[in-house]
Amino acid sequence: MAERSFAKEVQDLRIGAGETFRGEGILAVTKALLQSGVAYVGGYQGAPISHLMDVLGDAQQQGILDEWGVHFESSASEAAAAAMLAASVNYPLRGAVTWKSPVGTNVASDALANLSSGGVKGGALVIVGEDYGEGSSIMQERTHAFAMKSQLWLLDPRPNLESIVAAVEHGFALSEASRTPVMLELRIRACHVYGEFTAKANRTPSPTLAEALAQPIQDTTRITLPPVAFQHEQEKVASRWPDAVSYIREHHLNEVFQGAGGDVGLVLQGGLYNSVIRALQLLGLADAEGATPLPLYVMNVTYPLVDDELVAFCADKRAVLMVEEGQPDFLEQALHSILRKAGVATRVEGKGLLPAAGEYTPFALEEGVAGFLVAHGGPDLQPGPAGSKRLDPVAAEAGARLQGVVPERPAGFCTGCPERPLFGAIKLLQQELGEFHVSCDIGCHLFSILPPFHVGNTTMGYGLGAAGSAAFNVPSGRRKVLSVMGDGGFWHNGLTSGIGNAVFNKSDNVIVIIDNGYSSATGGQDLLSSAAHNPARSTGNPIENAVRGVGVSWVRTVPWTYDVGQVRDVLRDALASEEHGPKVVIAQSECMLNKQRREKPRIRARVREGKRAVRQRFGVDADVCTGDRACMRLSGCPSLTLADNPDPLREQPVTQVVDSCVGCGYCGEVAHAAVLCPSFYRADVVHNPSLFERAVDRLRQRAIDWLATRAVTVERPT
Repeated sequence: MAERSFAKEVQDLRIGAGETFRGEGILAVTKALLQSGVAYVGGYQGAPISHLMDVLGDAQQQGILDEWGVHFESSASEAAAAAMLAASVNYPLRGAVTWKSPVGTNVASDALANLSSGGVKGGALVIVGEDYGEGSSIMQERTHAFAMKSQLWLLDPRPNLESIVAAVEHGFALSEASRTPVMLELRIRACHVYGEFTAKANRTPSPTLAEALAQPIQDTTRITLPPVAFQHEQEKVASRWPDAVSYIREHHLNEVFQGAGGDVGLVLQGGLYNSVIRALQLLGLADAEGATPLPLYVMNVTYPLVDDELVAFCADKRAVLMVEEGQPDFLEQALHSILRKAGVATRVEGKGLLPAAGEYTPFALEEGVAGFLVAHGGPDLQPGPAGSKRLDPVAAEAGARLQGVVPERPAGFCTGCPERPLFGAIKLLQQELGEFHVSCDIGCHLFSILPPFHVGNTTMGYGLGAAGSAAFNVPSGRRKVLSVMGDGGFWHNGLTSGIGNAVFNKSDNVIVIIDNGYSSATGGQDLLSSAAHNPARSTGNPIENAVRGVGVSWVRTVPWTYDVGQVRDVLRDALASEEHGPKVVIAQSECMLNKQRREKPRIRARVREGKRAVRQRFGVDADVCTGDRACMRLSGCPSLTLADNPDPLREQPVTQVVDSCVGCGYCGEVAHAAVLCPSFYRADVVHNPSLFERAVDRLRQRAIDWLATRAVTVERPT
């Protein structure tokens, strides 16, 4: 169950030639793939391209991909997806794969290097979600380095639907023309930008996969083995690179906007075009349509560069500003080299005026472009609209003051998340046994390192929680190291790099696998172990079977993580066990976010139809609550807050449960597991109750009112 369904939108993928296609960037990419005659698509979900996988999955379930003979797989990892492109090595088949970069490209790099070395016959397109900037949740790196390392051509189109669709179509053609895989990077906002373009007819792949299989082809010169591996390197430089440059030049993939001319200009990555235009608007140098007097060279292809185009653009200019997001400054260095080798003395500015690192927002670009124009001349700066940081010192001062007043809002678990109880149990166990090392993993569970849990010492990558603790496989008495991984990371590579590695090396450490039924961190996609039925995938394969299959003997499954006491006891047993070998605890409970996506619409529908519906809620008896707030410290649930104490003789505020409560019961469980707390209660909120329930409720209210009026005051003897 993905976080969003595109069941309705994918119908537009059938739009024919000449019709107008409207939607967001991810849908446009899918339509462009079909228009390009793609034969197969694979990938691994992850922001910002998770929705591309969701769109393809919905299109597959509705038979749209079958209509055009397209094979689609949700790959086990990015490496598995990249390896699919082997189908394009010997056959003229167009294939595309997708994942989140750079972390996904890290995983896929071995397959990509082999693919790039031997080259391809059919068009091979790698669509990467460039997860860079303030909306990212990963380490800040760029895909550009991978493109340079393996000589994969890199497209970075302007973020509008026409440019994105053209990049997909040209990406396949460029790959075939240069016999080289092509990467297409889409930033977060480009993936979800809305717009329209004139559609073309979808194409059935030619040949189809079945037709290619009917005539197997073997070409040993495409396999990376000596001596051809050394020939591949020469081939890249002598023929593939020049062929790529020729295609880019002849088809005008890079764009030049001359504006009003002048002797200063901007050179920019295509993906930054919208932000640059917005910055120019703030400076009064661009209109609502994006027209600007400043000359612009827009690099929709950032690797390889077309030297003669850059020389022609810069030759008549005193200075240019290289707008390159992130670091190192690959493009700025390359531009310096190209111009100096050509004997062009144009001054190149870049990271000196623009931030050395970080996302290039319009405000950051506004200041850099303004500094460039002030230093080198150019169009006169005009007062920008309200909100311009450079021209509004009052707003800038207010922002600086707010930073010292507004508290930080760290990322955290969703309300009712089944992982909260697990880390609450670990925290209770640390209070009992003392601190121990916890090796974390990529996924929702990484939030455990933040308040209120503060559980976790390191994280090394997706599915590498157990491997991250391998160095601590030493005799440690009763206290061992605990590592954590999710079910997504487990099936990605944790089974081999974590569990298998621990068995092989006779690790005595404890490994916790969180089985919440979905790849929750990437958007709720199904896994091998998902309990949900998926007609297109094989689900329902227990993690415990896989763990035992690689040799683990000590395995315990906790089927309900909200039972904090049981979780704590099982973890205590694992840490204290004298049995040799890894101890694996599988903590199960469904991802609450996915559960609520399923249950809330169902309950709303029943209420609208006048049918009985029950919603569980938890509450706190303010008269009983002591105000010690252990429940809040151990859970951090957003549904818990403070309220005034109703007792005028007590000043301590009490705990209150707000309406966002989903009735998971963790707050009460963790309070009971820590110290018995009788203030929590569970209530069933009944919508459209029956006549009997209404009658019982009236009787209860009358009894409560009667008891309230019978309060007796006892006088103490003097």
